[in-house]
Amino acid sequence: MSKQLNEGLEYKSMEGMLKPTLHIDEFASKMGDDDDICVVSFYISDEEAAKDLVSWFEKGYDFVMDADRSPGEIDPNKYLVYIELKRRTSLLDNMETVLDDLTTLTEYVPEDWMCKYGKEEFPYSQRTVKKYVPLSPKVYRSMKDDELNKMRTVAGVDIPENKNVAQDVRDFVNLSTNR
Repeated sequence: MSKQLNEGLEYKSMEGMLKPTLHIDEFASKMGDDDDICVVSFYISDEEAAKDLVSWFEKGYDFVMDADRSPGEIDPNKYLVYIELKRRTSLLDNMETVLDDLTTLTEYVPEDWMCKYGKEEFPYSQRTVKKYVPLSPKVYRSMKDDELNKMRTVAGVDIPENKNVAQDVRDFVNLSTNR
């Protein structure tokens, strides 16, 4: 049974409603390219609470580019709330701020949260997020290129020549062209 939230969010008003898992990049960004924007989503068990949480994210954080919720239930008593954040190294601090603030609404502290990125699931910490989640557009594109090249290799398709250039050579070329 879920609580009815009538007057916005109050201290611990979402206890038992929010699943303590951050789903990172599970959905495509509406605000821009996926290499530039990270989508972090949460599952919540009450439609009104989902609406309130979206409003809380939009009004409370200047670093949240967009917040929204699923138009209906994903599963019975399961709604999606997502936020879009710039894919920068500040993403770590921004996620930490959100989780710290969620302690006022839920029974969870940041150490209680799990993260899901692709097939990986891991306990939340800035260290583990940094290990699995690309924190810049360049790293995101590089990871996607590496995945594509692995598929090309398995399929017996040649990898384009510019993808075969050693990383240190690509870095040197990038430095020399940024003058």
